[in-house]
Amino acid sequence: MPTDASLKIAQSFFDAMGDLPQLLSLLTDDFEWIIPGDAWPLAGTHRGQEGVKNLLQIASEQVETNFPEPLDFIAQGDRVHAEGFATGLIKATDKRFEDHFVFAFTIRDGKVARLREYLDTQALARASAP
Repeated sequence: MPTDASLKIAQSFFDAMGDLPQLLSLLTDDFEWIIPGDAWPLAGTHRGQEGVKNLLQIASEQVETNFPEPLDFIAQGDRVHAEGFATGLIKATDKRFEDHFVFAFTIRDGKVARLREYLDTQALARASAP
């Protein structure tokens, strides 16, 4: 896929945050959203539309966060990296966090096939600690 097309699809992903039907329309049937870690409710590999729905439901129950606005995109072929910054609140502890993140997208056939999210796990662990 041409780099420009991949970049537009990744940008559309961020534009669709908060609009679940639009977001789901951008994903392949075998989509994977990978969030590293194992001691945090959002960590793991979330597969397909049901996995994304479940992930976003858990996130809305446990975390208040702004919709991330990417600071920078780097694209080459079917790969796009978006670097951004978000702030939020862990509801259980009422603690705020700041998160610098990178979303690594893989685009296939005009849709997002894979997303690996790199986030500031230490900031989130501190905000999650009682």
